[in-house]
Amino acid sequence: MAIQFERPEAVIFDMDGTLFETATLLETVHERLFRTLREEGLYDQTPPLEELLGCLGMLLEDIWRNLMPDSSEEARLRADELMVQYELEDLEAGIGRLYPQTAETLQRLKEQGIKLFVASNGLEAYVKEVARHKGIADLFDGLYSAGEFQTASKVDLVAKLLADHQIKTAWMVGDRSSDVEAAKGNHLVAIGCAYAGYGRDSELAEADVCIQEMPELLALLK
Repeated sequence: MAIQFERPEAVIFDMDGTLFETATLLETVHERLFRTLREEGLYDQTPPLEELLGCLGMLLEDIWRNLMPDSSEEARLRADELMVQYELEDLEAGIGRLYPQTAETLQRLKEQGIKLFVASNGLEAYVKEVARHKGIADLFDGLYSAGEFQTASKVDLVAKLLADHQIKTAWMVGDRSSDVEAAKGNHLVAIGCAYAGYGRDSELAEADVCIQEMPELLALLK
Protein backbone atom coordinates (compact mmCIF):
# COMPACT_ATOMS: atom_id res chain seq x y z
CA MET A 1 0.00 0.00 0.00
CA ALA A 2 1.25 3.50 -0.80
CA ILE A 3 2.42 5.74 2.03
CA GLN A 4 -0.27 8.04 3.37
CA PHE A 5 -0.35 10.58 6.18
CA GLU A 6 -3.02 12.06 8.40
CA ARG A 7 -4.62 15.16 6.93
CA PRO A 8 -2.60 18.20 8.07
CA GLU A 9 -3.94 21.59 9.02
CA ALA A 10 -1.53 23.14 6.54
CA VAL A 11 0.87 22.37 3.71
CA ILE A 12 3.96 24.59 3.49
CA PHE A 13 5.78 24.84 0.17
CA ASP A 14 9.22 25.94 -0.82
CA MET A 15 9.09 28.15 -3.93
CA ASP A 16 12.11 27.49 -6.18
CA GLY A 17 12.34 23.94 -7.44
CA THR A 18 9.02 23.04 -5.81
CA LEU A 19 6.25 25.29 -7.14
CA PHE A 20 8.26 27.36 -9.61
CA GLU A 21 10.54 25.94 -12.30
CA THR A 22 13.22 28.51 -11.56
CA ALA A 23 15.54 27.61 -14.43
CA THR A 24 12.93 28.99 -16.85
CA LEU A 25 13.49 32.43 -15.31
CA LEU A 26 17.16 32.31 -14.36
CA GLU A 27 18.40 31.41 -17.84
CA THR A 28 17.96 35.06 -18.86
CA VAL A 29 18.58 36.64 -15.44
CA HIS A 30 21.92 34.84 -15.01
CA GLU A 31 23.33 36.14 -18.28
CA ARG A 32 22.14 39.71 -17.70
CA LEU A 33 23.42 39.83 -14.12
CA PHE A 34 26.98 38.74 -14.81
CA ARG A 35 27.19 40.85 -17.97
CA THR A 36 26.30 43.92 -15.90
CA LEU A 37 28.86 43.03 -13.20
CA ARG A 38 31.51 42.78 -15.94
CA GLU A 39 30.48 46.09 -17.50
CA GLU A 40 30.63 47.80 -14.11
CA GLY A 41 34.08 46.33 -13.41
CA LEU A 42 32.89 44.47 -10.31
CA TYR A 43 33.40 40.85 -11.39
CA ASP A 44 34.92 39.51 -14.59
CA GLN A 45 33.80 35.87 -14.57
CA THR A 46 30.49 34.18 -15.39
CA PRO A 47 29.89 31.03 -13.35
CA PRO A 48 27.91 28.35 -15.21
CA LEU A 49 24.12 28.57 -14.88
CA GLU A 50 24.15 25.05 -13.42
CA GLU A 51 26.19 26.31 -10.47
CA LEU A 52 23.64 29.03 -9.76
CA LEU A 53 20.78 26.53 -9.98
CA GLY A 54 22.67 24.25 -7.61
CA CYS A 55 22.67 27.04 -5.01
CA LEU A 56 18.91 27.56 -5.05
CA GLY A 57 17.47 27.20 -1.57
CA MET A 58 20.38 29.04 0.04
CA LEU A 59 20.22 32.56 1.41
CA LEU A 60 21.40 35.09 -1.21
CA GLU A 61 24.58 35.98 0.67
CA ASP A 62 25.53 32.29 0.69
CA ILE A 63 24.75 31.94 -3.01
CA TRP A 64 27.23 34.68 -3.92
CA ARG A 65 29.92 33.34 -1.57
CA ASN A 66 29.63 29.99 -3.33
CA LEU A 67 29.44 31.36 -6.86
CA MET A 68 31.88 34.26 -6.48
CA PRO A 69 34.29 33.23 -3.69
CA ASP A 70 36.92 35.78 -4.72
CA SER A 71 34.50 38.70 -5.13
CA SER A 72 34.33 41.94 -3.15
CA GLU A 73 31.48 42.81 -0.81
CA GLU A 74 30.54 45.57 -3.26
CA ALA A 75 30.17 43.00 -6.05
CA ARG A 76 28.01 40.73 -3.88
CA LEU A 77 25.76 43.59 -2.78
CA ARG A 78 25.38 44.70 -6.39
CA ALA A 79 24.57 41.11 -7.39
CA ASP A 80 21.77 41.16 -4.78
CA GLU A 81 20.29 44.29 -6.37
CA LEU A 82 20.61 43.02 -9.94
CA MET A 83 19.18 39.61 -9.12
CA VAL A 84 15.90 40.95 -7.78
CA GLN A 85 15.68 43.73 -10.41
CA TYR A 86 16.11 41.35 -13.34
CA GLU A 87 13.89 38.66 -11.83
CA LEU A 88 11.04 41.12 -11.34
CA GLU A 89 11.48 42.60 -14.82
CA ASP A 90 11.40 39.17 -16.44
CA LEU A 91 8.42 38.01 -14.36
CA GLU A 92 6.60 41.15 -15.51
CA ALA A 93 7.44 40.15 -19.09
CA GLY A 94 5.81 36.76 -18.57
CA ILE A 95 9.02 34.72 -18.36
CA GLY A 96 9.14 31.63 -16.11
CA ARG A 97 6.61 28.88 -15.40
CA LEU A 98 5.20 26.74 -12.62
CA TYR A 99 5.74 23.00 -12.60
CA PRO A 100 2.97 21.03 -14.37
CA GLN A 101 -0.31 20.71 -12.46
CA THR A 102 0.90 22.97 -9.64
CA ALA A 103 -2.02 25.43 -9.66
CA GLU A 104 -4.54 22.60 -9.98
CA THR A 105 -3.01 20.67 -7.07
CA LEU A 106 -2.98 23.75 -4.86
CA GLN A 107 -6.63 24.37 -5.70
CA ARG A 108 -7.57 20.78 -4.79
CA LEU A 109 -5.79 21.03 -1.43
CA LYS A 110 -7.47 24.36 -0.74
CA GLU A 111 -10.89 22.90 -1.55
CA GLN A 112 -10.29 20.25 1.12
CA GLY A 113 -9.91 22.94 3.77
CA ILE A 114 -6.13 22.75 4.08
CA LYS A 115 -4.29 26.01 4.65
CA LEU A 116 -1.47 26.70 2.18
CA PHE A 117 1.75 28.63 2.77
CA VAL A 118 5.06 29.37 1.11
CA ALA A 119 8.30 29.38 3.12
CA SER A 120 11.27 30.44 1.00
CA ASN A 121 14.83 31.58 1.61
CA GLY A 122 14.33 34.08 -1.23
CA LEU A 123 13.69 37.81 -1.18
CA GLU A 124 10.25 39.12 -0.23
CA ALA A 125 9.49 40.87 -3.53
CA TYR A 126 10.59 37.87 -5.58
CA VAL A 127 8.49 35.34 -3.66
CA LYS A 128 5.38 37.51 -3.73
CA GLU A 129 5.74 38.49 -7.38
CA VAL A 130 6.22 34.88 -8.56
CA ALA A 131 2.97 33.98 -6.79
CA ARG A 132 1.17 37.02 -8.20
CA HIS A 133 2.39 36.75 -11.79
CA LYS A 134 1.71 33.01 -11.94
CA GLY A 135 -1.83 33.43 -10.63
CA ILE A 136 -1.53 31.45 -7.40
CA ALA A 137 -1.17 34.20 -4.75
CA ASP A 138 -4.83 34.05 -3.69
CA LEU A 139 -4.55 30.34 -2.87
CA PHE A 140 -2.11 30.97 -0.02
CA ASP A 141 -2.80 31.97 3.58
CA GLY A 142 0.70 33.43 3.84
CA LEU A 143 3.87 33.94 1.81
CA TYR A 144 6.88 33.79 4.14
CA SER A 145 10.40 34.65 3.01
CA ALA A 146 13.77 34.98 4.70
CA GLY A 147 14.05 38.33 2.96
CA GLU A 148 11.00 39.69 4.75
CA PHE A 149 11.60 38.26 8.20
CA GLN A 150 15.42 38.18 8.22
CA THR A 151 15.53 34.64 9.56
CA ALA A 152 18.89 32.89 9.74
CA SER A 153 17.54 29.50 8.60
CA LYS A 154 14.44 27.91 7.11
CA VAL A 155 13.91 26.10 10.43
CA ASP A 156 13.42 29.53 12.05
CA LEU A 157 11.23 30.80 9.21
CA VAL A 158 8.87 27.83 9.41
CA ALA A 159 8.78 28.06 13.21
CA LYS A 160 7.61 31.67 12.91
CA LEU A 161 4.96 30.71 10.35
CA LEU A 162 3.60 27.93 12.60
CA ALA A 163 3.50 30.23 15.63
CA ASP A 164 1.87 33.10 13.74
CA HIS A 165 -0.98 30.89 12.53
CA GLN A 166 -1.13 28.55 15.55
CA ILE A 167 -0.66 25.49 13.36
CA LYS A 168 0.03 22.17 15.07
CA THR A 169 0.17 19.75 12.11
CA ALA A 170 1.68 20.47 8.70
CA TRP A 171 3.60 19.03 5.79
CA MET A 172 6.74 20.75 4.52
CA VAL A 173 7.19 20.27 0.77
CA GLY A 174 10.50 21.14 -0.89
CA ASP A 175 13.43 20.03 -3.01
CA ARG A 176 16.45 20.84 -0.85
CA SER A 177 18.02 19.66 2.40
CA SER A 178 17.01 22.97 4.02
CA ASP A 179 13.36 22.02 3.49
CA VAL A 180 13.84 18.61 5.11
CA GLU A 181 15.69 20.27 8.00
CA ALA A 182 12.86 22.81 8.39
CA ALA A 183 10.37 19.95 8.62
CA LYS A 184 12.38 17.86 11.06
CA GLY A 185 13.30 20.90 13.16
CA ASN A 186 9.60 21.68 13.61
CA HIS A 187 8.28 18.10 13.90
CA LEU A 188 6.50 18.19 10.53
CA VAL A 189 6.12 15.62 7.77
CA ALA A 190 8.93 16.16 5.23
CA ILE A 191 7.94 15.64 1.59
CA GLY A 192 10.78 15.81 -0.90
CA CYS A 193 10.27 17.02 -4.47
CA ALA A 194 12.52 14.80 -6.58
CA TYR A 195 11.56 16.37 -9.92
CA ALA A 196 13.55 19.63 -9.78
CA GLY A 197 17.07 18.27 -10.07
CA TYR A 198 18.71 21.45 -8.71
CA GLY A 199 20.27 19.68 -5.71
CA ARG A 200 21.87 16.31 -5.05
CA ASP A 201 19.60 13.28 -4.58
CA SER A 202 21.17 12.73 -1.17
CA GLU A 203 19.65 16.00 0.07
CA LEU A 204 16.23 14.35 0.28
CA ALA A 205 17.44 11.12 1.90
CA GLU A 206 15.86 12.04 5.25
CA ALA A 207 12.47 13.03 3.78
CA ASP A 208 9.49 10.94 4.89
CA VAL A 209 8.53 10.43 1.26
CA CYS A 210 9.52 11.83 -2.14
CA ILE A 211 7.22 12.73 -5.02
CA GLN A 212 8.00 12.80 -8.74
CA GLU A 213 5.27 15.28 -9.69
CA MET A 214 3.08 17.74 -7.84
CA PRO A 215 -0.30 15.88 -8.09
CA GLU A 216 1.18 12.97 -6.08
CA LEU A 217 0.63 15.14 -3.00
CA LEU A 218 -3.11 14.43 -3.19
CA ALA A 219 -2.53 10.66 -3.04
CA LEU A 220 -0.61 11.08 0.23
CA LEU A 221 -3.75 12.26 2.04
CA LYS A 222 -5.52 9.55 4.05
